[in-house]
Amino acid sequence: MNPNYVQRVKEGLDKLLDAQFIFPIKTTQWLSPLVIVPKKNGKLNIYVDYRKLNSQTKKDPFPLPFLDLVLDIVVRHEMYSFMDGYNCYNQVKMVKKDKEKTSFIFEWGAYAYNVMPLDYVTF
Repeated sequence: MNPNYVQRVKEGLDKLLDAQFIFPIKTTQWLSPLVIVPKKNGKLNIYVDYRKLNSQTKKDPFPLPFLDLVLDIVVRHEMYSFMDGYNCYNQVKMVKKDKEKTSFIFEWGAYAYNVMPLDYVTF
């Protein structure tokens, strides 16, 4: 990892640990690497490369509906509720048996998610 990013990534992971979104994991059969992508504004996008996990995952035979079908269904309702776009996944708890599949490695150890992981985290 680029030495200029190590401390910032460590601080970001510490925030996720403090919020209990991730936890240290000692043993796992699944381990994915972190991918760091710098943004133009100086922040870092942190991705977990789940390609190997995805290649072993059973595909969902029920695709998401098209937006126009969803709008046809909800147009008759008087009230709507939306999840927070930034924290929405952090509100969905992971099933205990699937937590180890979200594990990733960093210089200070391996971690896994307690909540559904986002596509990326920005620090």
